[in-house]
Amino acid sequence: MSSKTQSQIQTLLLGTGITMNGNNPWDIHVLNERFYNRVLSQGSLGLGESYMDGWWECAAIDEFITRIFSIDVQSRLRKNRKEIALLLASSLLNRQSQKRAFEVGEVHYDVGNKLYEAMLDKRMVYTCGYWPNASDLDSAQEAKLDLVCRKIGLKAGDRVLDIGCGWGSFAKFAAEKYGAHVVGITISQEQLALAQKSCEGLDVELRYQDYREVDEKFDHIVSLGMFEHVGYKNYRDYMRVANRCLKDDGLFLLHTIGATQSVTSTDPWIEKYIFPNSMLPSLAQITKTVEPLFIIEDIHNFSADYDTTLMHWFANFENAWPLLKDQYSERFYRMWKFYLLTCAASFRSRRNQLWQIVLSKKGVVGGYQSIR
Repeated sequence: MSSKTQSQIQTLLLGTGITMNGNNPWDIHVLNERFYNRVLSQGSLGLGESYMDGWWECAAIDEFITRIFSIDVQSRLRKNRKEIALLLASSLLNRQSQKRAFEVGEVHYDVGNKLYEAMLDKRMVYTCGYWPNASDLDSAQEAKLDLVCRKIGLKAGDRVLDIGCGWGSFAKFAAEKYGAHVVGITISQEQLALAQKSCEGLDVELRYQDYREVDEKFDHIVSLGMFEHVGYKNYRDYMRVANRCLKDDGLFLLHTIGATQSVTSTDPWIEKYIFPNSMLPSLAQITKTVEPLFIIEDIHNFSADYDTTLMHWFANFENAWPLLKDQYSERFYRMWKFYLLTCAASFRSRRNQLWQIVLSKKGVVGGYQSIR
């Protein structure tokens, strides 16, 4: 490693308050000198992989990444070959095709229910909590589920489609608290098995199914944290499915992480290790793809709540690691830690957003009354 290479890295960090091998919690300490060339040549992929390999440490990764996002360091780096290849593949191929739809379930959601049981709240909600009046993760997630039900005007006997039902948290809540009949679909076998057990005895039907296969009518539709896996080439097809499955007077609530700029691919490290074939939609992409299928009744951004949610997930994961480490490698631990803390930073820096969007087919008569 040359002093020139190290100097290039420090120059990239100007304005962040980060000092290489400094004394602040957000300063990183380099343990392998090859780190510098790896990051310069590979960008975010090199940063994440070098952490997984133990080449650097940082007491507060979330604060380190927040400071990087504050000045968009990535734009100061020339796009490396891996990023260019990913952009080309996303442009030329349909990386979220029906054939690929179940891949993220196998890679991410099937990594082990014990891990998610330890990390998440008691209902196992793997989406952003709602924190205005909550004091802990359980109450924040219950508040979010109730918020969804109130936004769609859910009542006893309503038939609801849950696209991307996860471990059945919304389905169970809506059936128990509101007397709804819920049909949930997931692309994860591990999620389905646990969800069916959790919802046993309730008016809930859960399926291992891709959204494109659903063709039946529902009073309402919800989708909580699944749209991030759809891909821009499929947004229109997704909205057509929702349109054909929603009754004329029903409401569709779309809950999704979003990007502030329209993109066609995702971060290379996230793509490789966490969410294959994923990408975050922009509001422009969403609003364009709903024309003329839906009227946008309400948009609610509470992205700062995701920072709080992720830090609670990380604390739970960290506390549970002594009981989990026999099932996973040290490299997995570092990967998962990097994933949770960098995601928290993405919301803290306002780089990523969290939207709940309420849609109707023909417009709510008299206007939709926003619920918070």
